[in-house]
Amino acid sequence: MQKDYYKILGVSKNASEEEIKKAYHRLAHQYHPDKAGGDEKKFKEISEAYQILSNKEKRVQYDRFGQVFSEGGGGGGRPAYGWEDFGPDVFWQGGGFEPSGDWGDLFESIFENLGVSPRRTYTHGSDIEIKQEIDLKDVLKGLKLHLSFSTYVPCADCQGQGYDKTRGFSSCSTCGGRGKIRENRQTFFGNFSQVKICPQCQGLGQIPNKVCSICSGKGRIKGEKEVVVDVAPGIENGQVIKIKGAGEAGERKSPAGDLYVVIKVRPHPLFERKGADLFTIKEIKLSDLLLRKEIFCFDLNGDKFNVQIPAGFNVREKLRIPGQGLPAFGSFGRGDLYLSFNLKLPKKLSPKAKKIIEELEDEWDSA
Repeated sequence: MQKDYYKILGVSKNASEEEIKKAYHRLAHQYHPDKAGGDEKKFKEISEAYQILSNKEKRVQYDRFGQVFSEGGGGGGRPAYGWEDFGPDVFWQGGGFEPSGDWGDLFESIFENLGVSPRRTYTHGSDIEIKQEIDLKDVLKGLKLHLSFSTYVPCADCQGQGYDKTRGFSSCSTCGGRGKIRENRQTFFGNFSQVKICPQCQGLGQIPNKVCSICSGKGRIKGEKEVVVDVAPGIENGQVIKIKGAGEAGERKSPAGDLYVVIKVRPHPLFERKGADLFTIKEIKLSDLLLRKEIFCFDLNGDKFNVQIPAGFNVREKLRIPGQGLPAFGSFGRGDLYLSFNLKLPKKLSPKAKKIIEELEDEWDSA
C-alpha cells in the first residue's frame, strides 16, 4: 500500500523545506518513544517520511514515482528504509540546520538509547586477496595449495583476549559493575532518562587488571599465517576460492576476515584451453594422412596414446578425441581433445619419389 509522506507529516505537496522540517520536529517531539505517550511505530513512519521529503533528489523521485522508488523501483536507492536508517542526522537533513554542542550530544544519546547510534566496537579483521598461479596440468587432477602470508594473527600470549586472564578483573568503577550507565538530561523535547553502554568497560561491567603487553590490548599482532587451500579439478582461470575466516584476525576475538584466492592458470606451451576442451597441433607426414596410419600423441600428463586417422579425413579440420580434455568443474565427465595437423613436406624429392607422386596424380585424375 502506498504511503503518503506529505499526509504523514501533515503538509501540502507544495510545502517548503522549512515547513517540512518544522512539521517533523513537532511530530518527532510528540511521538518520540522515550516520552510518555510516545509511539515508536508512528515515530518510525514520521522519520521515514522526513528522510525522503527533506532530501531534494529523493523528494523529486518520490513525486514522480511514488513510494515505489524507495522500494527499489525507480531511484536506485536502497530497497526500503529500516529503523537503522534513521540515525541522529535525520533531524538536520536538508534544511541547513547543523548540530553543535549539546545538540550533537542530545541526538547521539537519544538514538543510542534506541539502539541505533554507533557504539565503539572492536575492529573486525579485513578480507585478504591473494593471486596464485597454477599449471594447466594442475587443473586436470586438482591440488592442495599451501599458502603463507603476513597478516594480523591472534596474540598467542593472551589467546586473542587482549588481557592477562591470570590477573583477574575488577568491577568497573564507572558503572558499578552493571555495564550500563543512566543519564538524565533536560532538553526542549522534555526530560529524558537514558540508559547507555558504559564507555569505560564497553558493557562488560568488569575491567581487566592487566592489559596484554604483547598486543597492547588489541588481541592481535602481525605474524605469518599458513592456510591450505583445496583447488578442485577443472577450476577456471580467474576463478576465486573463498575461505571464510581465514583472513585478518579481528581485535579481541572479533570476527576474522575472509581469504580470497584468485586462481591464475599459466599458459601451456602445447595445449590451449577453451572451457573443458583442449586444443593442440600435431605434425604428420603426407604418407601418414594418405595411408591412414596410426599416429601417437601426448596428453596433458605427458603420457603417450595412439590415434587412428579416419578415412577421408580433411587435414583442414580438427580431429576430436572424446574424453581427453579437462574435467568439467563442479560436474562429472571430461571435455575433449581437438587435434589440428600440420603436414610435414620434404624439402627435396628424389627421382623415385617424384615418379611415385606423378603416378598418384594420374590415378587421382582418373578416379
